[in-house]
Amino acid sequence: MRLRKACLLVLLLALAQLLAAASAGGPDGDSSNKEDAIEDEEEEEEEEEEDDDDLEVKEENGVLVLNDVNFDNFVADQDTVLLEFYAPWCGHCKQFAPEYEKIASALKENDPPIPVAKIDATSESALAGRFDVSGYPTIKILKKGQAVDYEGSRTQEEIVAKVKEISQPNWTPPPEVTLVLTKENFDEVVNDADIILVEFYAPWCGHCKKLAPEYEKAAKELSKRSPPIPLAKVDATAETDLAKRFDVSGYPTLKIFRKGKPFDYNGPREKYGIVDYMIEQSGPPSKEIVALKQVQEFLKDGDDVIIIGVFKAESEPAYQRYQDAANNLREDYKFHHTFSTEVAKFLKVSSGKLVVMQPEKFQSKYEPRSHVMDIQSSTEGSAIKDHVLKHTLPLVGHRKTSNDARRYARRPLVVVYYSVDFGFDYRAATQFWRSKVLEVAKDFPEYTFAVADEDDFAMEVKDLGLSESGEDVNAAILDEGGRKFAMEPDDFDSDTLREFVRAFKKGKLKPVVKSQPVPKNNKGPVKVVVGKTFDSIVMDPKKDVLIEFYAPWCGHCKQLEPEYTALGKKYKNHKNLVIAKMDATANDVTNDRYKVEGFPTIYFAPSGDKKNPIKFEDGNRDLEHLSKFVEEHATKLSRTREDL
Repeated sequence: MRLRKACLLVLLLALAQLLAAASAGGPDGDSSNKEDAIEDEEEEEEEEEEDDDDLEVKEENGVLVLNDVNFDNFVADQDTVLLEFYAPWCGHCKQFAPEYEKIASALKENDPPIPVAKIDATSESALAGRFDVSGYPTIKILKKGQAVDYEGSRTQEEIVAKVKEISQPNWTPPPEVTLVLTKENFDEVVNDADIILVEFYAPWCGHCKKLAPEYEKAAKELSKRSPPIPLAKVDATAETDLAKRFDVSGYPTLKIFRKGKPFDYNGPREKYGIVDYMIEQSGPPSKEIVALKQVQEFLKDGDDVIIIGVFKAESEPAYQRYQDAANNLREDYKFHHTFSTEVAKFLKVSSGKLVVMQPEKFQSKYEPRSHVMDIQSSTEGSAIKDHVLKHTLPLVGHRKTSNDARRYARRPLVVVYYSVDFGFDYRAATQFWRSKVLEVAKDFPEYTFAVADEDDFAMEVKDLGLSESGEDVNAAILDEGGRKFAMEPDDFDSDTLREFVRAFKKGKLKPVVKSQPVPKNNKGPVKVVVGKTFDSIVMDPKKDVLIEFYAPWCGHCKQLEPEYTALGKKYKNHKNLVIAKMDATANDVTNDRYKVEGFPTIYFAPSGDKKNPIKFEDGNRDLEHLSKFVEEHATKLSRTREDL
């Protein structure tokens, strides 16, 4: 019995020792741990090899291939690098490739060698965005990490010479051609210039940063003209008095000054567009008509209002009055003048007259052939301007995407949509329907009437719910405040259009509002606004409302979302303050005081003054700056908790 107990005890002790050895890393455990360690080391080595592969700079025909991963690592220690951003499908890039390889070979022989690289801008989107690449090929020279635009010809000789010049140790970028204006020098510079373009910008503004290189390129180009046309810029965040003086409310704001007098700039925002536009603006505001044939061509083939001043000589005071008025309106209209007695006889006017008339295709029996004004030496420029603006549109004009904002901003606007084409083959059909509109327009002079091509305004027609009406001709009324009214689909004629306009005049029509469904649960920190609830939430006269207009696809909007939600949570218990948002791509903004020209756009709608919303202009869209904006403009911040 004792022997059996002793044997059992020995066995238990041995088992305990084995278990202890295993837990302490005995022979089998130690082997397993070593295997795990080896595997970990191998995985680390593989990861390091993969990292090395990613950072490796390959070479194709002597040209280095850079990408989003290896770019910064490669250029970090380089003094000068030549870069080409290309697209594989681009014909110009393919044509340039052999020349670029020769350039790489030539710069490799330099002492020291200068690396030449290429970047596929279609796949390496981060780099393309970082260097503002918008066309192919784009060539840049990197000097100590700073990009210098190359603007010369794409030849080996010129590119190599430019790169070698920039690679010199004492090379520094040339000074900006764009003038920098402050309150100290603004009036002196601007008042002395026959014409100058001035940009009011904010250093943090993304649109301003995008414009900056194009603006400087245009400044260089225009400085070479004789006489030169200067371009200048004002930091509106530092020069607040200047910004206020010229009603700068957004960035960038560009204005043309002629001897100190400001005019809005409505031209392009890239180099060649700016150059061409300013050259056009630097010429006389009115062009001379020498031959009668020119006027006859305007009447027969013209597509816009014809404005002609008739004078005996340039020395007439009336002529100078006309030129001054033309300068004020040249952004929107083309002005002409003549000293020809033959033209005066054709127009049936004497000297000192301003004639405003429409091309033949827009004339009708319901309106005068021309509108004549007598210009005296004492005539005010404002009177000339009023005469032009009053008669610039025919009774029924042709609304197009190119003239909509300037010609057809007046409301209410009655629009008739169909296949509008004044070309020779389709003019008869176009005029047939337009004549139906003319019969109605003559009875409602207080409204603006126009025909519009249904394809040009396809989105507008769709938003009106008319895109699938099945009718060849549709009609709508665009009212003040952004409201839209669609005519019920019916066979179109003068009588149906007249009844539609009458119903609108009597207030019997219901507006069409593009809207997402009204949310069933809208108790979150940020209230969701849709087209149908815009008036009841944002325009509520008893509450302050901060409204963000966003687009679901907008990266800036997505970045703003957590900050905006935090803002909503911060003010959730303030009864008289609403933090709201609206998808402006899926809903109508039913008040035109809340203009959405980009995403995100944020307005503060104060209680009691909804017609004067305050736009959030600060580039820092974080909780701190948003809160500061809200508290600065809130009319009453009540901390009364809402009922739970």
